[in-house]
Amino acid sequence: MDNNNSPGKRLSDPGSEAKPQIFRTLRNIDLNLLTIFEAVYVHKGIVNAAKILNLTPSAISQSIQKLRTIFPDPLFIRKGQGVTPTAYATHLHEYISQGLESILGALDLTGSYDKQRTITIGTTPTVGALVLPQIYQAVKTHAPQLMLRNISVNDAETQLAQFQTDLIIDSNSLNARALSHNVLFADKLLLICRKNHPALSQAATVENLQQYEQTLLMLEGQNLNGLRQRINDIFPERLVHFSSYNLFTIAALIGSSDLIGIIPERLFTLVRHCWPLEHIPFAPLNAECVEISLYYNKLSLRDPVLENLIDVIRKAF
Repeated sequence: MDNNNSPGKRLSDPGSEAKPQIFRTLRNIDLNLLTIFEAVYVHKGIVNAAKILNLTPSAISQSIQKLRTIFPDPLFIRKGQGVTPTAYATHLHEYISQGLESILGALDLTGSYDKQRTITIGTTPTVGALVLPQIYQAVKTHAPQLMLRNISVNDAETQLAQFQTDLIIDSNSLNARALSHNVLFADKLLLICRKNHPALSQAATVENLQQYEQTLLMLEGQNLNGLRQRINDIFPERLVHFSSYNLFTIAALIGSSDLIGIIPERLFTLVRHCWPLEHIPFAPLNAECVEISLYYNKLSLRDPVLENLIDVIRKAF
């Protein structure tokens, strides 16, 4: 069968000249009639369909009669105690059954975990690189029918409040009352430099480290003022000569210069395979950490698929 001629294809084609006519046609069809059609087709009789749908046989017969005025075919022919579908009805069934299954799959009213569904997770590039490989493996094991879509975070509270994304994973603290969160892990901070940096051959004191230029991570909207202040207290006179919104850019620059910088330990483990980096043991900074949390709209817990996914992600860390 040539799928290019299917109703779904024509309906979704933005360049189709027939699109307005299709909507006008659908508007004049009671879509409940299609449900009744399917019940009669699958259960091979008006009486059986009436029992399944909790309707009277008379109501089912009237609905079939309405369908006969829409389609150029009797659809069902009486045979013994039941009915048998015409060839045209069998043709309709192939399309209608697929359409109803697609609608139910999208709505997932039953919370069935065997329905394919796309889940949107918002992260920064850095956090995404840290957490999504682990999340993907957990989802693949426990909910393989789910497809993951990663988007950027620009206004986390609004994105979750307006359901523009299902979940957000971030180091930022979101305080909106409509949101809930779970801390996935806390990552201690490291001071890093390139291999063979002169700081590695000196005692790691504030005085010695202050002489080197440093990098600074700048993320719009990040609520990390407390942590930034404590870092400023550790390095009261640090010389910041490069700032960036992207920790990967910072790591690349540190690997090719005498700059030193601060990044979380897990990220250091990741980027040290890309650039020649070392960490400078420095207890005052290593005592500080940044929390990576999973955020979601509280109303999302009414969705059994999301509720299960949240539990899967929490257990993965």
